[in-house]
Amino acid sequence: MKLQRFPTLAAISSSKRSLYSISGQLPHTRQPQPQGIPKVKLSREEFVAALLDRRWTLPKPDTKIQQIILSSKKVTHPFLEMIEKESQEPSFYVVRDDLLHPLVNGNKSRKLDALFPLVEDHLVTDVVTCGGCQSAHAAAVAVSCAERGIKSHLLLRGEQPEIQTGYNLISSLYGNVTYIPRSVYADRTKMLKRHADYVAGSSGHVLWFDDILEASLTQNNLSSESAQKKAFKDDNTRRVVIVSEGAGDVVALLGSIRLVQYLSQDHLFGKEKALKLVVDAGTGTTAVGLGIGTICLGLPWEITAVMLADTIEGYRQQEKHLISNFKRHFDLESIGIGLDDILENGIVDWVERHNPRKFGNVLKGEIEACQDIAQTTGVLLDPMYTLSAWEMATTLSQKETKRDTKVVMLHTGGTLGMFGLAQRSIKPEELLCSHLGLWLRVLKWEKATHIIH
Repeated sequence: MKLQRFPTLAAISSSKRSLYSISGQLPHTRQPQPQGIPKVKLSREEFVAALLDRRWTLPKPDTKIQQIILSSKKVTHPFLEMIEKESQEPSFYVVRDDLLHPLVNGNKSRKLDALFPLVEDHLVTDVVTCGGCQSAHAAAVAVSCAERGIKSHLLLRGEQPEIQTGYNLISSLYGNVTYIPRSVYADRTKMLKRHADYVAGSSGHVLWFDDILEASLTQNNLSSESAQKKAFKDDNTRRVVIVSEGAGDVVALLGSIRLVQYLSQDHLFGKEKALKLVVDAGTGTTAVGLGIGTICLGLPWEITAVMLADTIEGYRQQEKHLISNFKRHFDLESIGIGLDDILENGIVDWVERHNPRKFGNVLKGEIEACQDIAQTTGVLLDPMYTLSAWEMATTLSQKETKRDTKVVMLHTGGTLGMFGLAQRSIKPEELLCSHLGLWLRVLKWEKATHIIH
């Protein structure tokens, strides 16, 4: 197994992106220059436009927006082409990213928006990633890879369920699934690297995706690049890339920034009025991406993230980590934004769920709540993730006294997780009791039948 940079097609377009830094060094041999024009001051719009000047997975950033009016009549506007005057009744808007793709939707689609064009540019043959048994991220990676003729290798935590449903079933249909004991899964870095080495074999190449991002932000000699690419094609070498759990890499932030730019158009939410954008938080990457987009464009928006899988200390640490990595790749100071100021003040308001619980638990009445919302608004939620954001958006819209402040919920998808609620690992004693109960019922039926005859 050799560790080296893959050939890339990105260099062909990099020359037109004057925002990108110039460095011909391999990753980790020299710190890359931050993306930005040294000594040149950019406007916020220019910075974001240059940042987003790249190939994307989604042809357009467009998404549907639905207004939910909270009243006794439970009226809901279907879909809006433009945001009109605020309703007199308490209301909020839902950004329907759950409708972007049948299987790869919500924040998973946004996280992968900038990722897969780079995977294609670097002629990747295999992608290794990980997640829980019902990981929407793992399923999204598997589907996206299959659509591009790339092999996916999914390391799922825990045991194979007795019956495969939801995202677990999709992962198995589209990708190569390996179930990993929880004790081994705990060290994700070691686990991913070991499996990637196994997939690559003795002659293959392994990189973390962050290395690919660094390589894409450097300008290389096109003739040597072309020769490298031809050599890789000719020798059928496996080129394996590791994508972090939940796609929690810097590149995942770009899709959220692109979404913020789209939503801030004048005919939608605009750039002048206050807005509270609510999102559920698993890894927290989407919330941080939305926050960075808001800061870069100078919007009077607040990002509220409902914590589901970690403590507030864990999420704040993740926020600092992603911001620092973003600054390492992209020069925020070119638009007058200092890293210290961002790290000190934060860009996301991390809040508890209305009814906190251990991650993965579903409380009584929550499935019924999802059913009621689906029947009255046509919006399908799941009790683990999106219901939490819906509840927070409802509360904020009822408390919001300023009519010029809109409340917006980002629907992060994940609705196939509803099917996964039936997929719980059955303990041996539970299985025994189940079989014993069935056996007793059979005996009782046979006895009753014998008496009748």
